[in-house]
Order: sequence, then structure tokens, then C-alpha cells
Amino acid sequence: MNATPTARYNRTAIALHWLIALALAAIFGLGLYMHELPLSPAKLKLYSWHKWAGVTVFVLVAIRLGWRLAHPAPALPATMPAPLRLAAGAAHGLLYLLMFSIPLSGWLMSSAKGFQTVWFGVLPLPDLVGKDAALGDALQGLHFALNMLLAAIVAGHAGAALKHHFLDRDDVLTRMLPGAGKA
Repeated sequence: MNATPTARYNRTAIALHWLIALALAAIFGLGLYMHELPLSPAKLKLYSWHKWAGVTVFVLVAIRLGWRLAHPAPALPATMPAPLRLAAGAAHGLLYLLMFSIPLSGWLMSSAKGFQTVWFGVLPLPDLVGKDAALGDALQGLHFALNMLLAAIVAGHAGAALKHHFLDRDDVLTRMLPGAGKA
């Protein structure tokens, strides 16, 4: 275990970051698209794919969090004011919380609506709650709201990285880019 922060993220952290980012973008887009479709076999297939991807992201985020705990993030620039350091830490904490709670809210919603989640069509996951239409509807609203919050936090996260790169001219962005230096 490496307990000392380094100048940039290592290859595993970078790979997990971008894999999860791409998966979240795809799942988010799919979720918005499929929600408005009329009921059909194609819509049910898209819902299955969405749930498979959500469970996969949940697993990847658990791996990423474990990796992050064992391999601390690089220190923020010394020139960064304390309130911004606090905001960055809070935003990262909220990102992790949302990346866990959104798949969980989707799984709970599927359970409440009476649709079991079967990972990749092979591994049935247990229903977390009994069938309850009102609870399912409430969880659907929660799932949507959490996704909108995640989208806003991700936009702020990306905006902050671009601000660091173009305005502050520090290495906050480049230390997470693949191939931007030795990892």
C-alpha cells in the first residue's frame, strides 16, 4: 500500500476514472432516451442493458474507492485557497456517494416495481424490497433527481478541471489524463 500522495494519479486510477466516466455518460443518455419510449420488447431490452450497466458501474466504483483508499490522490496545488480545497473534497465525496446511491436507487425501484435485476441476463440479484407500486414511483422520482444532481456535479467537476488547466495553468487536469505523463 502506498500511503504517500504522488504528483499524478497512477494508471489504475486513471483507467477506472475514465471507464466509469464513459459508462456513466452512456447510462445517463440511455436512461433519458429509453424512459420516453412506448412499451415494447426493444424498450424492455434497453432497460435490461441499463440495469446491467448500472450494476457494473456500482462494482467498478467499489473497486475504484478501494483503490483510492489504498493509493491517496495527489495533493492539490499549494496555491489553491482552503475553501476551494474543502469544496473539491466535498464534491469528490458527493460524486462517490451518488455513484453508489444511483445504482442502488435503480435496483430498489426495479424491486418495488416487480422487475428483478438480472446482471447480464445470468446472475439474478435479490429484490431489495417487496413489490409496491407507490414506493416504485417514489423511487423512480428519487432515481431521476439523483441523476440530475450527478449531472450537475459532474459538470462542475469538469468545469473545475478546465479552469485549473486554462486559467490557473496547474497540473490538476493533466495528472488524470491518460498518457499525459508517467503514471
